[in-house]
Amino acid sequence: MKYKKITQLENIDLDDSMILEGDALHALRLIPPKSVQCVITSPPYWGLRDYNIEGQIGLEQTLSQFLNHLVAVFDEIKRVLKDDGTVWLNIGDGYTSGNRGYRAMDKKNPARAMTVRPDTPEGLKPKDMLGLPWRLAFALQDDGWYLRSDIVWHKPNAMPESVKDRPTRSHEYLFMLTKSERYLYNEEAVREYGNNGKKRSKRSVWSIHTKAFTGAHFATFPVELIEPCVLASTNPGDFVLDPFFGSGTVGVASFRNNRRYLGIELHPEYVEIAAKRLQITEDRIVKVAV
Repeated sequence: MKYKKITQLENIDLDDSMILEGDALHALRLIPPKSVQCVITSPPYWGLRDYNIEGQIGLEQTLSQFLNHLVAVFDEIKRVLKDDGTVWLNIGDGYTSGNRGYRAMDKKNPARAMTVRPDTPEGLKPKDMLGLPWRLAFALQDDGWYLRSDIVWHKPNAMPESVKDRPTRSHEYLFMLTKSERYLYNEEAVREYGNNGKKRSKRSVWSIHTKAFTGAHFATFPVELIEPCVLASTNPGDFVLDPFFGSGTVGVASFRNNRRYLGIELHPEYVEIAAKRLQITEDRIVKVAV
């Protein structure tokens, strides 16, 4: 695949959907200020996956370093987001490693195997839940973001777990954050039917099945989780940004609803997967030089 290359001294001319290949922090600095209406993203979770690429987020030595890394990324997101813009942040939790420096292969999911894992964070114990989603949400709130809602993504078809001393997890969080006190939110666009058959305001528990994408060997979030965010927080033609683009699900949801997307992805393999999935032309893929 051929790429257009740009240096850190240039700005991107946002006139249509595109994918930027490169580090999220560096790529974000090329985007004009206040040019994005909505951000929908699921950053890598800490200590759960090794994507085998230099510069990846998620394998920092400490939990604090991971949180600080993401806060820095979201500082740049705040700069490129319009004043009435919204962020939808999907993040899952995990458990301490017990200072085991590896994770064995899962027969159903070989990509879960890791040869390196961060140590148990200071102040936590072996088998402790990290509380990562709320730690990140509060860190962003402390950094000036408005924390407006916590949505529980209930997974009816959640993967079974081998543990026998706690309930199997079947949910993740989707946080709604805003840059300003007042922001765009189209309540009518996301109204849902209640048990009485009448439409009501959307509730904060969303039951949505996980769906595998055959072109990828890593976790993807479903389009059905993304579309309500797109409809509630944008108008047709607006830009939707995902700084951790992966297989391009945010792009799919945006395109379906007549919005433009801007995806940032570090891993060249995933850029190629997303490009094929979205049928995007080569001139709309930009490799960011560091």
